[in-house]
Amino acid sequence: MSHLFRKFWAVFAVLGLGFGLAGMLATPTQAASKDNGEFKVGMEAGYAPFNWTQNDSSNGAVKIQGSSEYANGYDVQIAKRIAKALGKTPVVVKTDWDGLPPALTSGKIDAIIAGMSPTPERRKTIDFTNTYYVSNMTIVVRKDGKYANATSLKDFKGAKITGQLSTSDYDAISQIKGVIKEPAMNNFPAMRAAIESGTIDGYASEVPEGSSAEAANPNLKMIHFAKGQGFKTNPDESDLAIGVRKGYEYKAKINEVLAGISQKERTQIMNEAVANQPSTGNTGNWFVSLMQQYGGMLLRGVGMTILLAVVGTLVGFLIGLFVGIIRTIPRPRSTGKRGLLRLFDWLLAVYIEVFRGTPMIVQAAVLYYGSAQALHLSIDRTAAALIIVSINTGAYISEIIRGGITSVDAGQFEAANALGMTHFQMMRKVILPQAVRNSLPAVTNEFIVNIKDTSVLSVISVSELFFSGETIAGQNFQFFHTYLVISGIYLIMTFTISRAFRLIEKHMDGPKNYNVMNNQMQVETPRIGGAPRKDAE
Repeated sequence: MSHLFRKFWAVFAVLGLGFGLAGMLATPTQAASKDNGEFKVGMEAGYAPFNWTQNDSSNGAVKIQGSSEYANGYDVQIAKRIAKALGKTPVVVKTDWDGLPPALTSGKIDAIIAGMSPTPERRKTIDFTNTYYVSNMTIVVRKDGKYANATSLKDFKGAKITGQLSTSDYDAISQIKGVIKEPAMNNFPAMRAAIESGTIDGYASEVPEGSSAEAANPNLKMIHFAKGQGFKTNPDESDLAIGVRKGYEYKAKINEVLAGISQKERTQIMNEAVANQPSTGNTGNWFVSLMQQYGGMLLRGVGMTILLAVVGTLVGFLIGLFVGIIRTIPRPRSTGKRGLLRLFDWLLAVYIEVFRGTPMIVQAAVLYYGSAQALHLSIDRTAAALIIVSINTGAYISEIIRGGITSVDAGQFEAANALGMTHFQMMRKVILPQAVRNSLPAVTNEFIVNIKDTSVLSVISVSELFFSGETIAGQNFQFFHTYLVISGIYLIMTFTISRAFRLIEKHMDGPKNYNVMNNQMQVETPRIGGAPRKDAE
């Protein structure tokens, strides 16, 4: 039994070393945000004309952190002026809207420049600079739709209207009497797709965004309300400010920079942003056009998705083997060892319940943002994604492996014990080969699930396939075409994995025409009637 525990500690040490190496990628948050000469700005890079993603550095675009793409727009140009005044290099951190506040409070970014209003609720957690853009609100509808000629909020009675999640735009919809307030959506590309499909009649937004949508997509129209007939807003709702951490040392300097930008300059910057925003540019075959313009972005998204799925499933499988073996160790006779084993069994059970009982998107946010906020550690986003996928997968596969182990006939356990094998010898030579084969279909299913579930990791700014698709759809307005291509790519990946593992299963099963009797040693028997006879005859 002591030999068994030595192996247990060896396996435990190997796993600990692996996660320790991942932890070496963590650096102190404050040092990352202050001392490297960078001004890290968080934005969606998908909210034209304020910010968008493009493939090159034209028109003064800024490189997106951890990507080969660039960001541009009104917000980016304002960020460049601030960074220059601070003597720093501007860096854009592309993040989902919901991920911006935690990214700021955890020190992942230095500022939010993303068309955010300084509402009282937001001021409770973060601070804001002076206004960097003042805008009125509008509603975007279909150009040929029922509400295209509206001039007043009253005209939208009975209309299905939505807005972006956690914004004053969405809250303002309540001013429309008789409106059908649809659930909020996460981003503007999704809302534009909803208008195109007819699931909503319109969405509320700022005038620049409406003007941008109208200019880029001939099927959309921004409503121009008659005087006094539009949304009634206060500065907290219509003004856009830069979000910073509480007590941020450069807040006064940023306000000084903003004060030096006249209203005429701001209008000019916005007009240039509207003119420079990506156009649909679809001529000829839509598939060829999409692949020529965005093929590189899709390939990078596919590469990240495959990396996360392969590494996550492989490491998760090893974790599952480890946990499955430990949880099937026979109870030692020694009281101390028995208590230690029960403790580890309880800890492993807690690990399984926690990671199977909580969504991966929550786990990713807690690890990536929580570790920075609570422990002041900055983990690389790709490393954080790999850790989360691996640990989450390990929780599921550990139960799959345990089920595979218990499915092996009890007589084989007894035979191995009779031969004097230790638990690990029995597992390695007798039980696991059968348990792994029995579990292979379920493991394949976990692999396929990981390919699809990596889409939730956009919350920590991981640009996998779906996140890349969202960016493309927000630029070209070809929502159906873009998501159709994304669906096809996912199907190709999952189908390929499914068929590959089917071949592995067949290989592990061996030949179907295998005959035990034909492979037994032929033994001669005594002569009967002077003629030799063999058992097989």
